[in-house]
Amino acid sequence: MANYRILIHAPYGGKTARLGSWEALVEAQKAGKVRSIGVSNYGIHHLEELEAYIQNGGGGEISVGQYELHPWLDHSDIIAWLQRRNIIVEAYSPLAHGERLDEPVLQRIGEKYNKSPAQVMIRWSLQMGLLPLPKSVTPHRIRENAEVFDFELSADDMKLLDTGEYCPTDWDPTVDED
Repeated sequence: MANYRILIHAPYGGKTARLGSWEALVEAQKAGKVRSIGVSNYGIHHLEELEAYIQNGGGGEISVGQYELHPWLDHSDIIAWLQRRNIIVEAYSPLAHGERLDEPVLQRIGEKYNKSPAQVMIRWSLQMGLLPLPKSVTPHRIRENAEVFDFELSADDMKLLDTGEYCPTDWDPTVDED
């Protein structure tokens, strides 16, 4: 079996397109072309639609849900939905495209642990039970992004990062009512 994972990138195109795309991924998995399948940027209503389809004999299993996730983009409802079903929650842009690295709260927490704001954000993701996917092409930043397993944020610091804000740095199709 192939060692690939394939995600449906976004829930656009309507129910027929979404379920047709899912069927194609299920067939690829059955044929051994992919190991696991999942979704990206699906809102809860999209997830529930897909879950009902799967439970009614549509086949497949959602193995991962991928979303823009960081302290300034509250998707706690989606995270909870996925985690209740033991679906891996992948966080793309866990560094908010670098737009929040100068936040005073990140600076203070970083100083406390002798870590960079980026390391604090990645550690937050890990402690939230997320699989962070930070992006960098700079070797020293790639190394720094990996140096997040030698500290743990306190409950108080995690609470400080629970901003409740909803500020995507990218487009957000989870709100698509289609």
